Amino acid sequence: MRVLGVDPGLTRCGVGVVDGSPGRRLSLVSVDVLRTPADLDLAARLLLIERGVEEVLDECRPDAVAVERVFAQHNVRTVMGTAQAGAVAIAAAARRGIPVVLHTPSEVKAAVTGSGRADKAQVGAMVARLLSLSAAPRPADAADALALAICHLWRGDASARLAAAAAAAPRPRIPTRAPGRRVVVGGAR
Repeated sequence: MRVLGVDPGLTRCGVGVVDGSPGRRLSLVSVDVLRTPADLDLAARLLLIERGVEEVLDECRPDAVAVERVFAQHNVRTVMGTAQAGAVAIAAAARRGIPVVLHTPSEVKAAVTGSGRADKAQVGAMVARLLSLSAAPRPADAADALALAICHLWRGDASARLAAAAAAAPRPRIPTRAPGRRVVVGGAR
């Protein structure tokens, strides 16, 4: 399976493609960091990211795209830019019919290092080790994108199967009110 990992960001958006499957050797296909100048308006920056992601999708033809799930931070502006860049990548993949999965940062760290609290250096070192690279990809956005792809290769299929099973499982009907009791509105009975 070939997976494109996207570490979204408005200034730096990491994109990394990895081939592999659980229990088998992983191989690096492509890695890059798409950069946009801070002095451009938002629409132009998002268009640059979209073009870069589309180029990777067309050249590498991944089977799936794994995007980092945006989580709340103190800096709302950073969260918004990250979410917008991620949405551009999701839309580009959806336009081509490529399945997209979101992974949380702690899920990615746990998949790659064994600890959901690993720091950037630990993630980079493990990405280098797992892909037989001489050093961690730089900047960290590149290593994070590859970590997302690795996470999906190792956990994505299992996550998708669990989600499908949960969706297909019969759900007990929960009554809207207790049986035999009337709802009283405005004091009238």
